[in-house]
This record gives sequence, C-alpha cells and structure tokens, in this order.
Amino acid sequence: MGSSLNIRNKKAYFEYHILEKYNAGIKLLGTEIKSIREGKANINDAFCSFLLDGLYVRNMHIAEYSHGSFYNHESKRDRLLLLTKKELVKLRTKVEEKGFTIIPLQIFINDRGFAKLEIGLAQGKKTFDKRETIKSRDAKIELDRITKSYKS
Repeated sequence: MGSSLNIRNKKAYFEYHILEKYNAGIKLLGTEIKSIREGKANINDAFCSFLLDGLYVRNMHIAEYSHGSFYNHESKRDRLLLLTKKELVKLRTKVEEKGFTIIPLQIFINDRGFAKLEIGLAQGKKTFDKRETIKSRDAKIELDRITKSYKS
C-alpha cells in the first residue's frame, strides 16, 4: 500500500466475521480517481453484488471533483470491480450459500498509482458476537493501560 490514503470501513469488522480478503481493481472515471486521491470517498454503507457481467460495488460514495465542470461523475453509481475469473467464480459460489456477503474493507492507491479496493468475504455476526467483540476490545485497552502505568 504505497500512499498515505486510508479510507476504511470501520463498521465492517464489528458487524461481520471476515473470512477471506481480496484486492480488486475498480473501473473509475477520471474525476473519480481525483476525488479518491483527495480522500473524498466513503465506503461505510457500500456492499458488493453480482450483476449480469461481473461484481459491482454499490452505494459507495465518491464526492464530485471540485474542478470537474460538466465532466463530473454521479457520486453513488455502481462501479465494476476487476478480479480474475477464478476469484469471481469462487466468490459467486460462496455468496450463493446462505449467510455470506461481500463487503468493501478499504480503498488504497497501490505503488503504480491505481485505486484498489480491499473486499472481504464476510458472514454476519450475531448480537452476542458483537458483545464479545466489545468485551475483548475493552479488555485489551485495560491491559494496555495497566502495562503503560507499570512502565512509567
């Protein structure tokens, strides 16, 4: 991950168990990549689904580019994800099973300057799993606090 761009889906790890991760390219317009480089994108409400000809990320918000004039893009259009056929077949078979979904985890710019989307094959957490996540996070914070006070 070459640049300092850090657009993450913070709710994803709380709401889902992430089973597998994939890095996918995104088919973007010129004004969209410029907005992403400025950090003006949001993937918190986004999800991925299979349409006729491939895997698309839906509901991902990329703000309109400030210097875009009439060439600007729609902020919430569907964007094609670029994966290998083998990965697409594997994901499609998993998604057709009950309880699995594909969610975007992070947008980053790779070393060559292309925007990439890290997606995860996920399974929804139950309410007690979410409580367990909160407990483990609180325990870790408390442990860090105790070890920090001993070091001082």
